[in-house]
Amino acid sequence: MADWDLRPASLGDVEAVAELRAVVLRADLERLGRYDPQRVRQRLRDAFDPTHTWVIEVARAFAGCVALRPADGVRWLEHFYLAPHLQGSGIGSAVLGELLERCDRTGVPVRLNVLRGSPARRLYERHGFTAESEDPVDVFMVREPLPVAGPRTCRSTPPH
Repeated sequence: MADWDLRPASLGDVEAVAELRAVVLRADLERLGRYDPQRVRQRLRDAFDPTHTWVIEVARAFAGCVALRPADGVRWLEHFYLAPHLQGSGIGSAVLGELLERCDRTGVPVRLNVLRGSPARRLYERHGFTAESEDPVDVFMVREPLPVAGPRTCRSTPPH
């Protein structure tokens, strides 16, 4: 696995993240009959909030993005995109594991939605997420916090 790091996102990251989202989601959205090249980018621009978002860097270069947004006693895992050439390398699993440890320490459940038929669902299931419901496009999943045995250290600090 390549060396990676997380840094707080800024508004200046929005276009790189929007472009990566369009690349990463294209096959699944086409399969679902929902791919629109402008809409996929604009939806990210409209929802992007750097307050609870990190940029994933590999060798100090942009490699992906992930958000962990607080809402009503849970955290929503959103905008988790990793460059296609890095998928399957263990980086996504390591990033997800670190974020879930943070939530475990605070006793907070994590929710997400993943496109139906997406291979990313297997990653989430390996990390303890279970399906709660589905609609024609998305599968909604939840992971309850796991008990934490003792103090742990993090690779990076959370934004804001």
